Amino acid sequence: MVLFSSTNYVPRLSAIRKVPSPNLFVSEPPPQWFGNGPNAANDPAWSNENWLKSRFHFSFAEYASGPQQFGVLRVMNDDLVQPHRAFGTHPHRDMEIVTYVVDGELTHKDTEGNEETLGRGSVQFMSAGTGIMHSEGNPQGDKPLRFVQSWITPRKKGLKPNYGSATGTDCDRKDQWCRVVADWNDPTASDVKVRVHQDVNGYAAETSKELEFELAEGRQAYCLCVEGAVTVGDDAKGTSLERHDAVELYGPLKLRFQPKDTTHLLMYEMAADARGSGRRDAEDA
Repeated sequence: MVLFSSTNYVPRLSAIRKVPSPNLFVSEPPPQWFGNGPNAANDPAWSNENWLKSRFHFSFAEYASGPQQFGVLRVMNDDLVQPHRAFGTHPHRDMEIVTYVVDGELTHKDTEGNEETLGRGSVQFMSAGTGIMHSEGNPQGDKPLRFVQSWITPRKKGLKPNYGSATGTDCDRKDQWCRVVADWNDPTASDVKVRVHQDVNGYAAETSKELEFELAEGRQAYCLCVEGAVTVGDDAKGTSLERHDAVELYGPLKLRFQPKDTTHLLMYEMAADARGSGRRDAEDA
């Protein structure tokens, strides 16, 4: 896995850089790749013809020409899985995997004996460490499942595999930022159920009110507009985001998030990457 080279260095002119959704790679793999039967024909419960539609923010699977990461955020995949379909059992290692459920029900099962189904607003994490096998998806659901899966590079390899989760009611994200992910080493995060082995924080909000967020010097963040629309900025102008758009943010910034109606946001905040990781095709504000 290439984490940095001179060919993926990303110079930037702005502290706020929009990633429009048309710039994301859209993957719709054949069902047999993950152990599924043929796509359902004329099923009214399906919202897409193919069993899976993924939007990749960084290089992943067949998308090899995209950006490699944003700081320690190696993967962000926005997945839509149709009813009675799933990712069959597959391996992972040396990665912190965080899954945020947007809609529907996500079912997880792994070789460590963990099995769980989680609904909207829930967060699941898996420290793959020395190696783990798992399956995930929508095997029993009667409606489409949407989730955002993010992979975070751990501070060291060879960790013991671990699994955990938080439900959508464990943290109030209505009209405020809810801290849904924190570093295991953070002494201020004892109330955060999802902990990873890296200096990173995850926040979610569903809001119809303006929110503020202060991004400190030496920190950076990647924010996804999950649902709705919002203007993000440190001045009156701002950058407009709609569903599936994202934005790269580089501190120091005192940010204002001004929603248009109710907006759903997911943001990962982390130490700044002096090497300039990010998307070359992001638009300077």
